[in-house]
Amino acid sequence: MGHSAGSTPEGIITRGTTGINRLRRSDRWLTHSPLVRGALTEAPNPLVVDLGYGARPDTTLELARRLRTIRPDLRVTGLEIDPARVVPSTENVTFARGGFELAGLRPNLVRAFNVLRQYPETAVPDAWSRILSGLAPGGLLVDGTCDEIGRRCAWVLLDRRGPISLTLAWDPFTVDTPSDIAERLPKALIHRNIEGEPVHALLKAADRAWSNAAPLAPFGPRVRWRAALKQLCDNGIPATLPRRRLRDNVLTVPWDVVRPNP
Repeated sequence: MGHSAGSTPEGIITRGTTGINRLRRSDRWLTHSPLVRGALTEAPNPLVVDLGYGARPDTTLELARRLRTIRPDLRVTGLEIDPARVVPSTENVTFARGGFELAGLRPNLVRAFNVLRQYPETAVPDAWSRILSGLAPGGLLVDGTCDEIGRRCAWVLLDRRGPISLTLAWDPFTVDTPSDIAERLPKALIHRNIEGEPVHALLKAADRAWSNAAPLAPFGPRVRWRAALKQLCDNGIPATLPRRRLRDNVLTVPWDVVRPNP
């Protein structure tokens, strides 16, 4: 990674795999997250940066459409470190060359999906702090990973002080157990899914609650997961219980629940 804050983008060119609607689960979560909504509604002139959008800008345009349901005047910029992937502006979304230095922008929200997974785990803290230092006051970063078609996703929400929460989200109809999401954990956690680490304990507890909720399987995987989530809470895991019905099965916990051992 470079060190200049000038014209050289910081980071490495990644594979650039992308796909239409691949990040829909994260987009849906972002539009309903009280923290994200607050960051965008309270900003006088909100800016969102989609960092490392890949070979095509589909997911950036989708993000813009979904977040503009919160703020119609939202500015959105997609940044790519590979100059060959920078495309002309469209749908009131701009595209530019940039990396962890955010091309000098001061966004209120940065989404970086499937970017850090291609780095070593040791590079994550520096990448996080570099991005976070570029945020506008009260800004947020979403660092996430998902599979090729977006059925299994996981992301960390951070503010300038560091990680706030971990969210796992998956397609209720194609994922057998919550721990199936382990292979898509963000880089900060993927190597920590081992005995003795908090994230491993969380996944085991989620599988146990899912198994205990098996009698509700005839009512569908969403009803079953809601019961499993309530059981996790009853067992002392401070998971977020959604107030509304969700299309996806979602597990959000405070970062302290999964913070890696030193």
